[in-house]
This record gives sequence, structure tokens and C-alpha cells, in this order.
Amino acid sequence: MAKIVVLGAGIAGHTAAAFLRKKLSRKHEVYVVAPNAWYQWIPSNIWVGVGRMKVDQVRFRLAPLYKRWGILFHQAKATAIYPEGVDGNNRAAVAIEYTDERSRGTTALLDYDFLVNATGPRLNFEATEGLGPGKNTVSVCSYDHAAHAWEQLQVALGKMKNGEKQRFVIGTGHPMATCQGAAFEYILNVAFEIRRRKLQHLAEITWITNEYELGDFGMGGAHIKRGGYITSTRVFAESFLNEYNIKWIKRSGVTKVEPGLIHYENLDGEQKTIAFDFSMLIPAFAGAGLKAFNNSGEEITAKIFAPNGLMKVDADYSAKPYEDWSVNDWPETYRNPIYPNIFAPGIAFAPPHAISKPMTNKNGMQIFPTPPRTGMPSGVMGKITALNIINLLKKGEHELKHRASMGRMGAACIVSAGFGMTKGAAATMTVFPIVPDFDKYPEYGRSLGYTMGEAGLAGHWLKWFMHYMFLHKAKGYPFWWLLPE
Repeated sequence: MAKIVVLGAGIAGHTAAAFLRKKLSRKHEVYVVAPNAWYQWIPSNIWVGVGRMKVDQVRFRLAPLYKRWGILFHQAKATAIYPEGVDGNNRAAVAIEYTDERSRGTTALLDYDFLVNATGPRLNFEATEGLGPGKNTVSVCSYDHAAHAWEQLQVALGKMKNGEKQRFVIGTGHPMATCQGAAFEYILNVAFEIRRRKLQHLAEITWITNEYELGDFGMGGAHIKRGGYITSTRVFAESFLNEYNIKWIKRSGVTKVEPGLIHYENLDGEQKTIAFDFSMLIPAFAGAGLKAFNNSGEEITAKIFAPNGLMKVDADYSAKPYEDWSVNDWPETYRNPIYPNIFAPGIAFAPPHAISKPMTNKNGMQIFPTPPRTGMPSGVMGKITALNIINLLKKGEHELKHRASMGRMGAACIVSAGFGMTKGAAATMTVFPIVPDFDKYPEYGRSLGYTMGEAGLAGHWLKWFMHYMFLHKAKGYPFWWLLPE
């Protein structure tokens, strides 16, 4: 009998736990440890943030589902890993601290045979002074943040209805933030809601980003096939912003936010400010803050985790210059090289390097996006992690069959720009591979046969459909396993 502990119930963790439980006999135990009682479909938080969906349309309780599936659920946060055991006991374990109302603050040790670290990111608002909910900006990174964003957006819209001009600044809130796609989608939806109310003459909307060019999205940009032509994602992104009369500031990193005032620095080393009445800025991401200790109690966190707190896996972490970066640097199995019974799929793994070209200004500030790993890639990583653990249990140690390098994996992204059966719109884009492979595709680094983009109402219908399809899958409804990640 084996005991598998999954840390996190986001896309990667929930997917891994679902496949582990479905494909393993009940003699094996599957545990999920997550600090939140709810699963949330994060891509639809955008719609919560503009009042088009309620919170309960994007979330559901985990405990009843896991009970039905036969998964043991602990509402708790993991604090430390003991991969060699604790106090002379060689049984690997993870320390957890309960977060539910009844047991809040109590701690426990949970031993394991396999550990799946799918904790996802810590929203590192603290990395930018004054950033985030409860301070000077809003967020759509979680359902409660998105609900708060909608409350604040309604205040701004109310002032506009009374004839007062409002300044909206949306984008990335740290020089090395990722998730540009989520912020881009939110600014388009905010602009749509303003236009729907015929208030655009009272709105000044600005996109602020650490991208070198718009449409980089942390992937170094892409060239896409659209309507028989080849165009860059820069043109794709700029055309959408132009359509909604949105200004932009690029190549800039936000350094501080005061009430109504954003401080930022650009690649030329200039320090500037922009005033706002409403601002949603994506924070930097970091690891969940797990520590690690050996059997003697010595801290070994630096051996298992990168400096940003994300876990090291089967990637090439050597400090190569940008010119030597390769698609082969990226992990395929998300297995820790020191402790092979630990895996880290999704955002929890440490990328070997950025995908976008690193940029540093004359003041020494790095300003460029870190790699995106949300949504579809996280689901695929979670699934192959589960399948590899299942094979290890059935066959013993062997070369892992299931692999999913971001350099061999495609991704589909649908950026909504409005809501409604007849008036919504979306930009639909597929990219293959996520990490450019210039050896295989020397001209653009990606296959033009699978990298394409279109805009229109049909894309919005597709995003709407995907919202319900992926919640159907996450809730374990009939034939959930047949749906793609």
C-alpha cells in the first residue's frame, strides 16, 4: 500500500489527485492538502471582476467531492517537508497547519510515499510596496479578490455616471510579474463594460506592462497565422487595445503604489509616475514558502527549492547566457532530482530560465516577464505526474514514460473582450510549442501550422463553453476523464 500526498487543489493538484484516485486501487491512499475549502476555476475570475459572474459560479466545495471520490482531504497549508524523515524516523513526511475554522492553527505531520507539490504560486504583493487588496490596488487572482475588484469598479462606474472622469490603470505590478494574459483580458472586459454603459468619453484607460513588446505574454511573443497572413502577437495585442482606445506603457516595472499614484521605472532607467482612480495590477509570483529539513533537522531548503521558493525538478538550472538557452533545458517529468518520490507540476516548479529575453536597465533593474505556466499546461503536468506515479507503483523504478515538456507542449488561450451571446468577443490563440524550439522551427521558433489566432464572437462562445466544460471535469461529473486538460 502506498500513500500519496498532493499539496494544493488548483488545476495541477486537483487533476493529479483525480487521476491518482481513478486509476489506483483503494489499497492506495490519496490525500489532498489545501488551505482553501474551495476549488476555483481561475480563468473565469475575470468575469467575476466585472460583475458578469457570481463567485459561486466559479467555485465549489472540495470536501464533498473528495469524500465521494475516496480522497482524504485536509484543509491546511503545508509548512515544511522532511524527505528523509523526522527525528530518526526514516519515513518521509510533510508538516501541515490546519486552516479550517474548527482546527485552525493546529499542526500535524503527514507521512508519504510520494509527494506532489502543486501548491501553485504565492501572490507576492509584498514585493511591490503598496500593491494589492487592502492597500492601493485590486486583484483578480482569486475569486474573493475578483469580487472585491468588482465592488471597487462599481464605485468608479458610479462616479462616471455622475459625470466624473476616471483613470484606469491595469497591467503588471512588478518588474518581473507574469500572467500578462489575465491582466490583458481584464482590461478589455473593463473597457467593454465602460463602452456598454456609453461612458467611454469619461474614461482614460492605460495598459502598463513589463513586456518589451505588447503580446509578449511571457513567451517572447509569437508569430501567428491569421486569415491567411502571418502576423505577430504584438500587432494582435495592439489592435485590440486600439479598438478600445486604450493607451499603453511598455518596458516598465512598477516599483511602488501610493493612493492614486503608481511609480514605475522603464528600460531607459527613467523613473515616472501615473495617476489612477482604479487600478488592477498582477503581483509577482513566488513559491508557497515551504521549508525542507533532513533527518538530522538541518535545513536543506536551498537544495530542493530555487531562491524564489519554487521547487527544482528535472531541468537544467546551470547559469547559461541567453544565447545558449535551449528547449532541452525545460523539465519533462517534474520530478525532483534529489528525492525521486517528490514531483512539482504546474506553477510550483522552478523554470530553468525565462522564455522572454531578459532585459536590465542602466540602474540594474530587471524588467521582463517570467514564464506563464497556468491553465492548460498545469493540467497536463498534473495528469502526467499522476500517470508516472501510478506506473512507479505498478512497475517499480524505471524510466518515466509520461512526459510533458513545455518545449514539446502547445497551449490554447482565449482572451475574452466582453460578455453576452451577441455582443461578447474574444481573441482565440494557439501556440505550439510554448517554449520556442529554433532548432526544429528556425524561422519563428514555433510551428505556424499550430500557432494561429482569430478574433470574434465565436471565440467568446468557446470560452463560455470551456468555463462549463472544465467545471464539469473538475466536479467529476460523468466521463470527466475524457475531457482534455
